[in-house]
Amino acid sequence: MDTRPAPHPTPQADAWLDTLPQAVLLFCAGGGPPGAGMTVTRVNAAAVRLWGVPQERAAGRSLLEVVRRHTLEALAERGGELELEVGGRTLRCTATRAGEGREGALVVEDITGHRRREAELREATAVLSHEFRTPVTGLRGVLEALEYDMPPDLAQNFVRQGLQEVERLARLVEDLAVGFRPTRARTLPLAETFARAERLLTPELTTRQASLTFGADHLVRADPDKLLQVLLNLIENALKYGPPGQPVEVQTSPRGTWVEVAVLDHGSPLGGTDSLFRAHTRGPHAPGQGSGMGLYIVRSIVHGWGGQAWTERRGERNAFCFTLPGGVGHGL
Repeated sequence: MDTRPAPHPTPQADAWLDTLPQAVLLFCAGGGPPGAGMTVTRVNAAAVRLWGVPQERAAGRSLLEVVRRHTLEALAERGGELELEVGGRTLRCTATRAGEGREGALVVEDITGHRRREAELREATAVLSHEFRTPVTGLRGVLEALEYDMPPDLAQNFVRQGLQEVERLARLVEDLAVGFRPTRARTLPLAETFARAERLLTPELTTRQASLTFGADHLVRADPDKLLQVLLNLIENALKYGPPGQPVEVQTSPRGTWVEVAVLDHGSPLGGTDSLFRAHTRGPHAPGQGSGMGLYIVRSIVHGWGGQAWTERRGERNAFCFTLPGGVGHGL
């Protein structure tokens, strides 16, 4: 049996390996000192950067000496593919064997960016599905109402509401291309958003036999649709998680050049409140099914205009608060 080591590839013959972004390590089996297992014959430039062993030192050494991981040694031995988490990076490692199994290659690709983009895509999908829910629910209510005979002026009012929700859907579709931060900020009175929110929430308020009150009006600077989304999320949470039939109050107060808005409910005291604003997180006593994205969306939108979002206990009530830039002047 020929036990001589496989000839080392000449630098000229495989110079193209150094142009690859993946780390490539070529090896042969049974060609090194006794017990060496697999011997490295060539590493490309990316492999030198990954393992910190230059070509002249890597050639002739055992594979384990260069990669310093038994997991990779075992992969090179059997062939196949696996992913490793190393120093905060995700590496896809592939091993192949050729030449009757004596020669092989270990290829390592950094896919950290790819995995991060996958996570961002999943998050974006969750955010969009959550944001589309409100206008779709509003449209369903309008269409159900229009099935019944009603005075023309009332029917026209429902049609206007439906058109407003269609416009919101169109703007959400536009956001697919530009991200989720507010891009259409203008100065508006809070009362304008309060009126939109109350109109959309009327069916749920009636079903839950709950009342909703709003504090003093203030001029603010925000994207009207994003502000409405924040307010709807917080009020819907208060209605959903607070005791049935209890009032929900929206308080407002100036804070220098900012305006604070707080949604108060009569729910039980909350623990670990900061974690509630993380993605896919729900309170320990949250009933039913939910995506756990509502408060995450709230904080993301509020941070987008430079504000803060938090929750605290005020007397016997939970307060979910956020700040937003004030407009010209405060009280109206």
